[in-house]
Amino acid sequence: MEKKINLIVTDIEKNLRIDVFINKMNINLSRTKIKNLILEKKLKINNRIITEPSKKVSVKDFICLSIPEPREASLKPYKFKLDIIYEDSDLIVLNKPAGIVMHPGAGNLDNTIVNALINYNENSLSQIGGELRPGIVHRIDKNTSGLVVIAKNDYAHQSLSNQFNKHSIVRIYQLLIWGKIKPSKGKIETLITRSSKNRQLMEVSNTKGKSAITNYRTLEIFENKNSPTLSLVECKLETGRTHQIRVHMNYLGNSIVGDDKYKKKFKKIKNINKSLEYNLSNLKRQFLHARTIGFVHPKKNKEMIFNSILPKELEIILKMLRNTDK
Repeated sequence: MEKKINLIVTDIEKNLRIDVFINKMNINLSRTKIKNLILEKKLKINNRIITEPSKKVSVKDFICLSIPEPREASLKPYKFKLDIIYEDSDLIVLNKPAGIVMHPGAGNLDNTIVNALINYNENSLSQIGGELRPGIVHRIDKNTSGLVVIAKNDYAHQSLSNQFNKHSIVRIYQLLIWGKIKPSKGKIETLITRSSKNRQLMEVSNTKGKSAITNYRTLEIFENKNSPTLSLVECKLETGRTHQIRVHMNYLGNSIVGDDKYKKKFKKIKNINKSLEYNLSNLKRQFLHARTIGFVHPKKNKEMIFNSILPKELEIILKMLRNTDK
């Protein structure tokens, strides 16, 4: 049996997007879940099926949203040691290593963070994100490491999702890029959309896409005749678009070391330290780490902030660069 939610638009809500309107009605569904239901033809306005989440509502519109019963989840537990740096009855803060994806998807149904969470405690994850994404409020890329927050119940999920939608979550990344950014600090504001040439990639556009804002500052520059010019950079996100930092760095001409999609291939340089060359050319991930995450606790209403150190494989490269730079 499908659950049906019926709503009527009042004068206060006129001209809102339909997904925004439903989200404001406190029905305990994330905006992402609402969008997915609309795309799945589960929404009627005045008895007409609507499939555009951006459609504007009018006064006295009769809204009917059908919510299917959750199907039996077919997720397999995955024995994977989770690096949990904080946990309470509402949420978990994880330090994710590179090389593992956040949730099941095409080509990878079993060996994900979600499967590891189910192995850890399958009865304590929110369900708002859907049957394949229990607990998942946000994501970081497979080959990016660092901090993510997991919701253990729907109330926490909704609260954290709202904070992400309002861009009030603190997210700071450290990354190593080719060359030097000019100016050394600033703000990148663009639209980001899916690439027309490769649907797996994103790109900056002048005319379409979602607003993306990245604040950056250069922390260190490594400039020596025995190594390529590289810079350690910190990025603070105002928005969280797919591949945002990777796309913005590539847009500036300073792609991230180790990035196999938005990359500048490693070029052999004469007289370079052989150990450094080996570590740079054989890095099996991008040098991108989600170092800091901060949010207001859903129930305690207390601001919380967490930090993590760079993984060993990234710290080794920095130490080599610092030694070469002397």
